[in-house]
Amino acid sequence: MSKIEIRNTKGEQLDAVEFSSDVFGIEPNIPVTHQVIVCQASNMRQGTHSTKNRSAVSGGGKKPWRQKGTGRARQGTIRAPQWTGGGVVFGPNPHLHLKRTNSKEVKLAMRSVLSGKLRDSELVVVDAYDFEDPSTKQAKAMLEALGVAGKRVTVVIGDDDVVAYLSLRNLEKVSVITASEATAGTLIDNAALVMSVEVAKQLEEALQ
Repeated sequence: MSKIEIRNTKGEQLDAVEFSSDVFGIEPNIPVTHQVIVCQASNMRQGTHSTKNRSAVSGGGKKPWRQKGTGRARQGTIRAPQWTGGGVVFGPNPHLHLKRTNSKEVKLAMRSVLSGKLRDSELVVVDAYDFEDPSTKQAKAMLEALGVAGKRVTVVIGDDDVVAYLSLRNLEKVSVITASEATAGTLIDNAALVMSVEVAKQLEEALQ
C-alpha cells in the first residue's frame, strides 16, 4: 500500500490515507504512456481539413490561349496548380485519424502518470472541497493554501460536483475535469494535480 498525505482546503496536514500501490506506487512505464497520449490526441482530431484539386476548382473550362504561336508556355487551363487560384497538388483531404489502444495499456498509462505525480510531489490530495456556494475567491485561497497557486494546475472533481466546478473554472492556469474525464493526457499536462480523497478512491477502483 502507498500512503498519501491528506490536506484540508486550508493547507493543514491531516492523517495519511493508504492507497493501492498498484495504482499509485508503480514504476512509470514511459513508452506506454507516450503511446497512449499520442493515440488519444490523434483520436481527438476531427479530420475535416480539405483542399480542392484542379478538377474541383470552379472555372478554367477554356484553354487560355492557343497551343502554338504565342511565344508563351502552353497552358490547358487557368485552374492548373501553377496558376494563382488553381488547384492544390497533393493537398490534405478529409479522413479519419483514429488509432487503437487496448484498455490494459490505457489503464497502465494512467497508473504510470499517477505514480509519477506522487513520486515527484506533484500530487495533492485534499479531504474534500468545502464550497457551500460557488466562490472563485475561496477556490483561489484554497490553491494558495495548498502551495500550487501560479502553477498550471489540473483539479479533478466528482462528476456531480457542480459547486466546485463553478468555483474553479475561471481561475487562470487552472483546468477542471471530472473523474470520468480523466485520461493519461489530462492528468499529466500540468505542474500540479489536485484531487479529493473521494476522487482518488474512484480512480483507484477504476484502475485496479
